[in-house]
Amino acid sequence: MPENRMTLPSSTTASPKSIQNESIPTVDSSNSNASIRNPYFSVKTTDPPTTCNDQSTPLEYVKVIDKQSLEYVVRSGIAGGFAGSAAKTLIAPLDRIKILFQTSNPEFLKYRGRFSGLFSAGRRIWINDGFWGLYQGHSVTLLRIFPYASIKFVAYEQIRTLLIPNDNYETAARRFMAGSLSGLASVFFTYPLDLVRVRMAFETRNLQHLAAHPEHQYYMSHRRGRLLSSIQTIFHEKPPHRVNDPAWLKYSREKLPPSFVAISNFYRGFAPTILGMIPYAGVSFYTHDLIHDIFRSSVLAKYTVNETKASADAKKNIVKSQGKEINSRDTRAPLKAYAQLVAGGLAGLCSQTAAYPFEVIRRRMQVGGAINQGQFLSFRSTAKLIFRESGMGGFFVGLSIGYLKVVPMVACSFYVYERTKMVLGI
Repeated sequence: MPENRMTLPSSTTASPKSIQNESIPTVDSSNSNASIRNPYFSVKTTDPPTTCNDQSTPLEYVKVIDKQSLEYVVRSGIAGGFAGSAAKTLIAPLDRIKILFQTSNPEFLKYRGRFSGLFSAGRRIWINDGFWGLYQGHSVTLLRIFPYASIKFVAYEQIRTLLIPNDNYETAARRFMAGSLSGLASVFFTYPLDLVRVRMAFETRNLQHLAAHPEHQYYMSHRRGRLLSSIQTIFHEKPPHRVNDPAWLKYSREKLPPSFVAISNFYRGFAPTILGMIPYAGVSFYTHDLIHDIFRSSVLAKYTVNETKASADAKKNIVKSQGKEINSRDTRAPLKAYAQLVAGGLAGLCSQTAAYPFEVIRRRMQVGGAINQGQFLSFRSTAKLIFRESGMGGFFVGLSIGYLKVVPMVACSFYVYERTKMVLGI
């Protein structure tokens, strides 16, 4: 929990990086007989503290923030959720078109494979479903993305605190691991909402369903785009039993009640999601931190670092990782807006390239209930199907749209997160 402290501002003040090793004279203002204590001057009242010590040396406020406190977790979670929601709203139309391409929606196959197809597909959606057709499924996106982004950023801050308590532990492997683990934690809790979102985005007015799926035809003609109807439709799907069904699905059918088995419908494509999240989140956070380091180098810092009064005040915050461990990352001045956006954009570009094949496989598995007679598709069988249809290029279908979507999305997400943290005082 943040607490107000006082330190000497001049040459006697320790830098955040070395403060754990230096003894800094401080005075307790809550006691009239103030005594010298180390390492901080702890203010226990809301009254303004004295401004000088016994040697008439001016004192200044320093806010000490414990990253493992409940207040920090809550505030970083709010910042993360807000950042994720803003980023997803920015690119929602592109997201829907990309899903239609990835899942081989029959109505939009003719637009795939060329850049102009992006605009043609968008025009087709506008004509058929109006402007809000471009945001079909976005309500579920917002329900999912707020907790997803919140958990992701909170998990990253906490896992990073454990893996990198101070600057001596700043390595590429630890940065990558912190990002990967935070991504896994967030996707585990929010995957069902992602599947519902994809299914809502996949359905189009003229999509022809097989005779084995009359409930989907009814869904499109009467209840298309409704969240509860989509959840009910997915829950009541009964995939036909196949010899090549995943082992975990066969086991659940034998050992669990039918109502519990139905929940597995919301976890179609979960395996490639886990496999894809490791490189996606790991590369994203690692690249973001790496670009920050480059921008803060002595050569570029004067062009990229925001040395305003607000950032100078932020430097007075001391963020404790564990005990008295100090990481300079948490006390440095923020980047300028354009530099922050560039860092986020490059992080999105690299992470999208690393994880895109897994995303294509996941999307095809997620919509399996609406096509292919509703059967469950394993990771291997889905990969073989995509390769048989389109070769290696099939694993990168829609990647150009993915870049158009992910680069601004990740840039917006990191930018809003960092700025919201400043507003919330963390």
